[in-house]
Amino acid sequence: MAGIALRCALGKRPASWLPRLGVVRAMSSGAGAEPEPPAAFETLRVTRVTDTVTHVELHRPEKRNAMNRAFWREMVQCFSQISADPECRAVVVSGAGKIFTAGIDLMDIAGHVLQPEGDDTARKAWNIRKTVCQYQETFTVIERCPKPVVVAVHGACVGGGVDLISACDIRLCTQDAWFQVKEVDIGLAADVGTLQRLPKVIGSRSLVNELALTARKMWSEEAKSCGLVSRVFPDKETMMSAALELAAEIAARSPVAVQGTKINLLYSRDHSVQESLDYIATWNMSMLQTEDIVKAAQAVLEKRSPKDVPFSKL
Repeated sequence: MAGIALRCALGKRPASWLPRLGVVRAMSSGAGAEPEPPAAFETLRVTRVTDTVTHVELHRPEKRNAMNRAFWREMVQCFSQISADPECRAVVVSGAGKIFTAGIDLMDIAGHVLQPEGDDTARKAWNIRKTVCQYQETFTVIERCPKPVVVAVHGACVGGGVDLISACDIRLCTQDAWFQVKEVDIGLAADVGTLQRLPKVIGSRSLVNELALTARKMWSEEAKSCGLVSRVFPDKETMMSAALELAAEIAARSPVAVQGTKINLLYSRDHSVQESLDYIATWNMSMLQTEDIVKAAQAVLEKRSPKDVPFSKL
C-alpha cells in the first residue's frame, strides 16, 4: 500500500519528490543551483542534473563508499522512486571521493549476516536467506529500473561494486580504475549478482571464472578489451562530463522507445531468440501506437535534433 501511495504522489507532482531525495536542480539560466535541502539519505547524494537526467552518487567518501546496512536499504528506496518518476529519463551513477567503492562494509554487515536470529539451524538459515534476498534487491532494482543507467567508475571497484555495475546498462571508467571480485578472499561466494550477471556482461566464462576464483584485479585496459566497460577516460572529470552527456543524449529520445528498448534487451538476454521476438511483437502491438513515432519521424524529415522534440512524460 505504501508503494501505491508513493506512485500516486509521484504521478501527481514529481517535484514533490525532489526535496525528499535532497536533489539539487541545475539552473539552466546559469544562475547556479538551488540550495540543497536536508539530505534524506545517509549514503547517497541524488541530484537532478537536468529536467530529465538524475545523478546518483555513492556518498560515503570518508569510508571509501563502503556499503553499510543503510546503503543496501537506501538504494532500493532511491531507484524505486526514480523508476516511478515520469520526469526522469536517464540515470548516472558515480562515487564520491578517491574511489568508486571499496565494496561491502564488513564491520557494519558482519553481525547482521553472521549472527542471524533463530533457535536452530533451520531458522537461522531461513533468516540468512531472507537477508541475502533483501541485499540482492539492492542491485536488481537498478536492472529493473526502466530508465537506462550509466555508471561511471574511478579508482577501485571492489566486491559489491562489481555487483552494482553489473546491473547497470552502460559502464564507463577512468584509466586508473580497477575491478575486483573480492568475495573468495573473505571466505564466501558472491551472492548478490556478480556470478549471475558478469558472465553475460563479459561473455567469456573462462575469464569470469578466473576473476571470481582468484580475486585478482582487472585494470581498465583489460576491462575495456573484454567488454566490461565500453569507454575509458583519462580522469574522473572527463569521464563524468562524458557520462552526463551520454545520459542527456539518451534522455532526448522518446521515453517510450528508450524504456521499451531497455526492457526488451534484458528480456532477450534471458530468453531464446524466438521467445524474445514474440515478446517484442506483443510489446509493440500497443507501443507502436504512440504519437512519439510521428514526432520523431517529422523531426528526422525536418533535420531537427531529437532534443528539439517535445516528447510527453512517461
